[in-house]
Amino acid sequence: MVSFHGIKRLCIITFISIISAIPAYAAQEVNIYSARQAFLIKPMLDAFSQETGIKANVIFAKQGLIERIANEGRNTHADLFLTPDIGPLYDMVNKGLTQAVDSPILGGNIPTQFRDPNGHWFGLTTRSRIIYLAKDRVKQGDILRYEDLVDPKWKGKICTRSGKHSYNLSLIGSMIAIHGEAETEQWLRGVKANLARKPQGNDRAQVKAIKEGVCDIALGNSYYFGNMITNAEKPEQIEWAKSVNLLFPNQSDRGAHMNISGIALTKHAKNKGNAIKLMEFLSGPLAQYMYAQENFEFPVRPGTPKSSLIQQYMGNFKADELSLATIAANRSQASKLVDKVGFDN
Repeated sequence: MVSFHGIKRLCIITFISIISAIPAYAAQEVNIYSARQAFLIKPMLDAFSQETGIKANVIFAKQGLIERIANEGRNTHADLFLTPDIGPLYDMVNKGLTQAVDSPILGGNIPTQFRDPNGHWFGLTTRSRIIYLAKDRVKQGDILRYEDLVDPKWKGKICTRSGKHSYNLSLIGSMIAIHGEAETEQWLRGVKANLARKPQGNDRAQVKAIKEGVCDIALGNSYYFGNMITNAEKPEQIEWAKSVNLLFPNQSDRGAHMNISGIALTKHAKNKGNAIKLMEFLSGPLAQYMYAQENFEFPVRPGTPKSSLIQQYMGNFKADELSLATIAANRSQASKLVDKVGFDN
């Protein structure tokens, strides 16, 4: 005869067995490894979580995320990789760290030139590599094209960050696509000959140098102007921005060079469905509007209004429609040219 305690023990064992057999469902979440600073994307992620109930977790690092994803392999926590430039996305694909996404929503929201032909990466915002000009020292019309930067009259007048920086490699990659490697090499030599100082600093530092009279002309991304002109915490940056005019080059031919911030689904994403939902959300009307208002970037989704500040200072311009996939494929050549001409020396 089975005792009461024996029956109790049997019941407990049976209950534990039943519980153990039930699949464990983690809380709804998506994990992002981001080379974009978290505060830049937080408003959009908060809106996504509020709409879907899916928690968006972000790990931010300026460098080393691709290596981390590669080293983690199948054990990676990363569902998505987010970056402020085409270069790292291209590297992720080449290293076999992404998987394709077939989404009619992404295809409908993002123009062809701003997404991978095979669906491995997608642009979320666009920006232009523009030319900043000293208001009181460069006359309107003196420079109209990137190609004009080699004119000897600008000797000692140009500032830029390193030629090996991802933003400049993309610009050089676009020049290779348009003019070929040999002509682009000569262009690089001409720009180097006109530099006011050794390439250094970030894009904002180039505008600061114009304000201080170090140079008259600088290359920089368009959205930095919005970040500077509204920077109440560092009012000196407002003065830097007020000292320059903005030039979107090549308006009479191919248009101004464009780049993207973008996103890719990792090869070993554990929350694939949630990740694709987030990708689609970030390409949609609400997130695209928020990107424009918060970060002073250009929405990638056609028909999305630009911020009033961008409209005021930049208006409408002709953008180069060259595929970012083509530009990215030229980045290795671009890097070799930078070394060959000793651009950063």
